[in-house]
Amino acid sequence: MKKGFDKDFLWGGAISCSQADGGFRDGGKGVSTQDLRYLDPSWNREQVEEKHHGSPFSKAEFDQALKDMDTMYYPNRRGIDFYHNYKEDIALFEEMGMKLFRTSICWARIFPNGDDELPNQEGLNYYRNMFSECKKRGIKVFATMLHYDIPVNLVIKYDGWKNRKTIDFYCRYAEVLFRELGDLVDYWLPFNEFNAGRFAPWDGVCLMQDQEENINQSIFQCLHHQFLASARTVKMCHEILPGSMIGGMIARFETYPATCKPEDALQAVQDEQYSNWFYTDIMVRGEYPKYMERYFNMFNIDIQMEEGDLKILKNSKVDFVSFSYYFSQVSTSDQTWKKTAGNLIMANKNPYLETSEWGWQKDPIGLRVTLNKVYDRYNLPIIIAENGLGTTDILEADKSIHDPYRIDYLRSHIQCMKEAVIDGVEVIGYTMWGIIDIVSCGPLTMDKRYGVIYVDLDNGGKGTGKRYKKDSFQWYKKCIETNGEVLD
Repeated sequence: MKKGFDKDFLWGGAISCSQADGGFRDGGKGVSTQDLRYLDPSWNREQVEEKHHGSPFSKAEFDQALKDMDTMYYPNRRGIDFYHNYKEDIALFEEMGMKLFRTSICWARIFPNGDDELPNQEGLNYYRNMFSECKKRGIKVFATMLHYDIPVNLVIKYDGWKNRKTIDFYCRYAEVLFRELGDLVDYWLPFNEFNAGRFAPWDGVCLMQDQEENINQSIFQCLHHQFLASARTVKMCHEILPGSMIGGMIARFETYPATCKPEDALQAVQDEQYSNWFYTDIMVRGEYPKYMERYFNMFNIDIQMEEGDLKILKNSKVDFVSFSYYFSQVSTSDQTWKKTAGNLIMANKNPYLETSEWGWQKDPIGLRVTLNKVYDRYNLPIIIAENGLGTTDILEADKSIHDPYRIDYLRSHIQCMKEAVIDGVEVIGYTMWGIIDIVSCGPLTMDKRYGVIYVDLDNGGKGTGKRYKKDSFQWYKKCIETNGEVLD
């Protein structure tokens, strides 16, 4: 029986290009869909959350953002300027002892319009240089090929993922990445949080809800096209880069029955199927699960497939499973049950759990539950691609940042991850989300901070941009040095 993590366990950290890079139009980059998301830095917390949870991305916003090419009201165009500061940031990662760096590649840096005849060499050079810097410092690369942001031209010209042509554009992009960067990438991930299409349609599948007659039909048609793109990419990766590791990822929503009522237990089973298992079942088992037939009928969804689609899915199974894990929720048939915020969703509140400053329910045991469930179902290696605490941090006069709340969160989750390893789960890596402060994906603010490295920027992008080590930096460094044995 194992007593802890394997000696080659991959301790790491994660960011995304749209939230970190900046360099909005530098190096030949095209405009991405995430570049169009708007935030007024004068908004208070209530206004930010109302926009985040209560106002889906609209055609009017889309049109306005295309006209407005500045960076003041579009935080993802600024990020933290990782594009120009990656050497200094990766040096901090090395100092911390990081073994694995998860970041995403911006499609619009490689093919600015998505349908360009040739890739943008400046974009390829950037990733080659940045990944080489990781290698030089002994850090493996975990590359997400699509983290929400596609070239906006594909939405304008082809309707994005609603059009099967986008599959071919994506696969051509993927082939370029494999051939140009394959010697530098250790782990590949075709899509971030595959189920985002269902709970965050603009992020996941680039749909504007006010433009869709049947939003559910459009979401699942787009997802079918993404499943095909992912499957073809997995097959291509194995052919071009024999022995490579390429996986699939979802945002994991661990759920418990709210009560012991049979109706709540049934709801928990269905929530698991529709929110979690559907996506990983296709990526691992290679086929649409039977339980979705009833769901599709219930919501009048008729996925248009072509001959050969199911064969493509069947013959392209992933090598590992990964997921983001931040919180758990409860399932209930009671429509009046109290809600709280979660990862891009509103979740049913669990009265036994504490919540973060942003209302996310803290449940480290839920991570152990998830790991056991996922491994029992698929028996594949697991990488926890995202896990962390977003909250307010204070930069003191002496430039220190005291964040015991983050240390407590990480400690409890890593301890439960360790228990899952002792349970027999094959966890091979952990990339803490927002290893360095970045623009928060949901609210688009900087004040919701995840990192163990502080970045001196506010919600409007004002500040020095300097990096400072938080107390949690030293804590995580010690955790890595001792391979998870010292968590005090």
